[in-house]
Amino acid sequence: MPITQTAAADAAPLVQEPSACAGKILMVMTNHDRYPSRTERTGLWLAELTHVYDALTEAGYAIDFASPNGGAVPLDPRSLGWPHADAAAKARLNDPAFMALLQSTRAVADIDPGAYRAIFYTGGHGTIWDFRDNADLNRVAESIYRSGGIVSAVCHGLAGLLDLQTEEGRPLLEGRRVTGFSNFEEALSGVKDQVPYQLQSEMEARGGRYEKAVMPFGSFALTDGRLITGQNPRSSKALAQALLAALRNEPAR
Repeated sequence: MPITQTAAADAAPLVQEPSACAGKILMVMTNHDRYPSRTERTGLWLAELTHVYDALTEAGYAIDFASPNGGAVPLDPRSLGWPHADAAAKARLNDPAFMALLQSTRAVADIDPGAYRAIFYTGGHGTIWDFRDNADLNRVAESIYRSGGIVSAVCHGLAGLLDLQTEEGRPLLEGRRVTGFSNFEEALSGVKDQVPYQLQSEMEARGGRYEKAVMPFGSFALTDGRLITGQNPRSSKALAQALLAALRNEPAR
């Protein structure tokens, strides 16, 4: 399978969603908003959703929002202000219709994977707790991938890929070029003592060929066949462009 590396891309302007549908994409977000011993909350990192959402809807894709439990998705407060939320992300934050979608996500257990061309795992520290060891989420992602679809994730959303398996029962990450939030970035984030594991180490333990940007928090995305990953929040735009390129190369389902 061809392997490509994708550099950072500029955000597309916020536009109305087109009427034509190029296919459906499932976007998965966390329901978890607490650290073990810190008073501040976590949750979805807003721009990791909005940058990808805007690019895909502009290209004509229909999006469904899901979460492990369904219902409301918490937002990480740190992701809502400068410099983490750019103008495009803030536009969605101030869009009542969009925000209403985040209050009524579908439960993963109710998802029919056959309806989707790709699954995208958003990030935020909350995903460390509720994306991993989720049998329903694993079922949906594995079914999409085994049917010729695309599995993609950014930043801490890679937690959802750790236990995915191929049809032969091997880790999906084994031997694959992959990126995600690095151990060094976790140390710099100030919450290393709060998380139960470090993503980079867990990816490497499953045979993933982990790569990262030269500078921490630099934009970096990888495409390895139908597996697409982004390193950190600044990588969401690059991941969106890589995902669009992969979708163009895969037959519609």
